[in-house]
Amino acid sequence: MNRELLDKPFRPDQIKQRKSEYGDGVLDYLEGATVIQRLNEAFAAEWSFEIIEHLIQEKEVLVSGRLTANGFTKTQFGNKLRESSVGDDLKAAATDCIKKCATQFGIGLHLYLDEKTLVAAVPASKPNSSYPLPTPNPPNAPRAESAPENGNSDGRLSNKQLAAIFAIAKGRGFSQKETREYTQELFGKVPDFLSKREASTCIDKLKGGQR
Repeated sequence: MNRELLDKPFRPDQIKQRKSEYGDGVLDYLEGATVIQRLNEAFAAEWSFEIIEHLIQEKEVLVSGRLTANGFTKTQFGNKLRESSVGDDLKAAATDCIKKCATQFGIGLHLYLDEKTLVAAVPASKPNSSYPLPTPNPPNAPRAESAPENGNSDGRLSNKQLAAIFAIAKGRGFSQKETREYTQELFGKVPDFLSKREASTCIDKLKGGQR
């Protein structure tokens, strides 16, 4: 493992910008090929990535995956709003997942340091251990792709609710990692997989200052 390469900031020309999916500003990001190239350099191309699970929603696809390198494993989620074919959207979600896993190794972390995002996840975990993977669907619960999308309170949360959860949590000093741990403790799942009712409850608790 080449720690110097993992932590090395990227050149300005490698950092791209795009509008936030939630309409709350412009975000810096790295292209998938750029991150993969850095992984190849840091680990001499000896790393692997696999999709653990994928969910296909009406407006979004999500994947959970794990990146393993040098005996260490990092697990994360990736998502992509539906725009084209399911195959292309899943591929984009997988790329997003790889990038998020790579961030936990330190790749591109400097893009998030102003928000104190994922800082606690950077130190290497024990060999062959993985970042705790939340259970997207509790036992006997219906899979997210079958949840109603017609406004029923039992359907998956809206993008506005998801953005509100992170925004309110950030205002309380939560990092994104802490926000995911918070909903995991409350509902057994990360924010992306909450129902509309659960998201509403979470927002109310956060506004009320409840842990």
